[in-house]
Amino acid sequence: MTHTLPERVGLRPAGDLVELTRALVDVESVSGSEAAIADAVEQALRAAPHLTVERIGHSVVARTSLGRAERVVLAGHLDTVPACDNLPSRLVDDRVYGLGACDMKGGVAVALQTAVTVTAPTRDVTYVFYECEEADAARNGLGVIAAARPELLAGDLAILLEPSGGLVEGGCQGFLTADVTVRGRRAHTARAWQGVNAAHRAAEVLRRLDEHGVREVVVDGLVYREGLNAVAVRSGVASNVVPDTCVVTVNLRFAPSCSPQEAEARVRALFPEYEVDVTEVVAGALPGLGRPAAASLLARLGTEPRAKLGWTDVARFAAAGVPALNFGPGDPSLAHTPDEYVPVAELHAVREALADWLTG
Repeated sequence: MTHTLPERVGLRPAGDLVELTRALVDVESVSGSEAAIADAVEQALRAAPHLTVERIGHSVVARTSLGRAERVVLAGHLDTVPACDNLPSRLVDDRVYGLGACDMKGGVAVALQTAVTVTAPTRDVTYVFYECEEADAARNGLGVIAAARPELLAGDLAILLEPSGGLVEGGCQGFLTADVTVRGRRAHTARAWQGVNAAHRAAEVLRRLDEHGVREVVVDGLVYREGLNAVAVRSGVASNVVPDTCVVTVNLRFAPSCSPQEAEARVRALFPEYEVDVTEVVAGALPGLGRPAAASLLARLGTEPRAKLGWTDVARFAAAGVPALNFGPGDPSLAHTPDEYVPVAELHAVREALADWLTG
């Protein structure tokens, strides 16, 4: 099948950055449907003679091989969440609006233009445009590449162009999800005193969560805010039955200095008398900003880094031994919203900063 871009814009990486961003936004690429945008990105990269290009599924990897002392990885995902009446793209008040403009086709546009126009960087560069970041972890394009061709993701520093407001966000938080089960005894509601209402008893679980509060943890000078919250409460089988079980699903966001094992132990210690079933736990990523490549980028930018609140694919690089950071255009709080946008000024600022660093 041949996929075509909207005739209105076309994909011209060496041209205007705003038009490139809009062209990428206008190619629908909901997770699992990235074929068209991957085709377009691959075609643009193969036209650049200084790059070696490989396609793995609907992910595209392009590399320079200039024999430089360092290698940097610039990565961005091609997929988006489903549309919400936010296509096609619009340019209003120096902002590009549209599905994925913020998360993260603005960052993809920056990386794509950098790949094509920075032909002789002082560091070798690997550009990774990957599929299914917004889908379940098993389908994530970075994970697929890491399993099939791990050498393609190797480097001295990885930069994920996720929206970060044009500032460096170091590392990321880990997260844990668990079910806390409260037991009772079933009875007819007409004779409720003969049973024990598990939903009522779950009030103690909720009280502890409410009193848990937020803990600040400093890692490499960056302040991470940890939080433990109830995200779902499930109980009851019928309106005339006293429930004998109540399950409270909790989510913990923890600093990258905390291991998954320590995070699990903390949750179990908070609810020692209840059944705790950990359904998912994923490590965070340490900032690694003291590494030479990261330190040189920060020195060139002249700005203070901040902690990444949330989890991003920098953790995948960190797990492979590659220090990684988040640095991209757009406000992360706008991600997945109907009115998401990326400021034109941030597109240019991030693009110029990367080009300056890669050629300096």
